[in-house]
Amino acid sequence: MQFDKQQIIDLLQSQGAQDKVAEAQQALPDKVDTEQHADLLSRFGIDPKDLAGKLAGGLGGAGAGLGGLLGS
Repeated sequence: MQFDKQQIIDLLQSQGAQDKVAEAQQALPDKVDTEQHADLLSRFGIDPKDLAGKLAGGLGGAGAGLGGLLGS
């Protein structure tokens, strides 16, 4: 499953992982594939399977579906 890099960046920022944001912006491609880039996502503390399950249904707008992933 693919997600925009900005969704991953937004997730990291909302988790308070500012130390990982700059690195993620450089390391991640514009389109992040949860299978192909699983190692990269794990490097930033994101479980690719969890990400796919939480964001899959809510890709309609910026940040859609992040609430469930963040537990808010």
